[in-house]
Amino acid sequence: MNDWPEAWSDDNRGGRYGRGSASAQPESPRVMRQVRRGQPAPPGPGAYGGVPQQPQYVDGRGSGGYDSGYNTGQVYGGGGGHGGGDGYAPQRPAPDWRRRIKVTVITLVTVLFVTTVATYFWADSKLNREVDLSKVIERPEKGEGTNYLIVGSDSREGLSDEDKKRLRTGSSDGKRTDSMMILHTGGNGPTLISLPRDSNVEIPTFKGSESGKTYQGTGRQVKLNAAYAEDGPELLVRTVEFNTGLHIDHYVEIGFAGFANIVDAAGGVEIDIPQDIKDTKSGADFRKGKQTLNGEEALAFVRTRYALAGSDLDRTKNQQKFLSALANQVATPSTVLNPFRLYPTMGAGLDSLIVDKDMGLFDLADMFWSMKGVSGGEGTSMNMPLAGSTGGNLLWDKDKVKQLVNQLNNDEKVTVTGD
Repeated sequence: MNDWPEAWSDDNRGGRYGRGSASAQPESPRVMRQVRRGQPAPPGPGAYGGVPQQPQYVDGRGSGGYDSGYNTGQVYGGGGGHGGGDGYAPQRPAPDWRRRIKVTVITLVTVLFVTTVATYFWADSKLNREVDLSKVIERPEKGEGTNYLIVGSDSREGLSDEDKKRLRTGSSDGKRTDSMMILHTGGNGPTLISLPRDSNVEIPTFKGSESGKTYQGTGRQVKLNAAYAEDGPELLVRTVEFNTGLHIDHYVEIGFAGFANIVDAAGGVEIDIPQDIKDTKSGADFRKGKQTLNGEEALAFVRTRYALAGSDLDRTKNQQKFLSALANQVATPSTVLNPFRLYPTMGAGLDSLIVDKDMGLFDLADMFWSMKGVSGGEGTSMNMPLAGSTGGNLLWDKDKVKQLVNQLNNDEKVTVTGD
């Protein structure tokens, strides 16, 4: 008896075994059918007499049916694997190392550029541009190269009472020049010239830095440091230019506190002290030989004068030696490439320096590199040539000074020697 619904015809069942046929011949294994379930037929009469549509049996050879690869060992239902639907998970593509390296390099360059620009503007904003050289009148003609007037003042600004006692600076009001140097940079190596503060000079006609009033020169002879005490940096520059004939391009000043802070921020400065020194006034107490000085010791060393045989002249030589060593220390890779040392050193130095309004960071860098060159033997260091003294004031050798200034103005190699 046929149990299939009446509407199910032999055509639907096919004529082979497994499709409702009475044939004794079994179907080949490689044509096993896959059941595909379609949407159920809506209720009510239809093509199948109201009976829901039965699943279709589709040969593996048909599109979208059961893959005939089943009988060859492939996984049932295998889909998009690698190479042809073998059922394996897709493999991750090999990393593009060239692209990764390119992205890394671009990122590092960008970070370096942004950091450099930010550092530049941070450092530039910290410069104290307080000196206006446009107030200096009757200036000599500018020569070749660049001339810096570097001044160490005895300013106690920023020092507490405890600091003053520890550093033995005293408590005098105001500030005076404790050291003065001219640094010339050019094509024939740097030249560093100390100007003894007891140098005998003439105060020329000048314009007051605050009042703007013109003060006529009377031929008054004073010690060089008196010019600074009388009307500050502008009159000092005017006096140096008038008595030398050398044009000063930039002015740099540092006080006691700033000097000690820079040395400490740099991690100390190594220097070879030429002789035993003991000075109760400056606090210096050193044995001859190479050693590293901290800020307090360095300040005592550069201020020492009474324990030295040559008094102020030997003191200026020690100042030159130490400042060159400091510049050499700051410019080393251990400082420049170490942000934990570079930024504190820059911060301490820039906070402490007083410069002219036209001074830029590149000018400051040129000054430090040139001072490093002096200590490295690439340049010359000397005192202003002297011809004796009068009333305690040191007299310059006018002929030698004139020759020296001519060589500097023409950026020639300096052959003049000083004391």
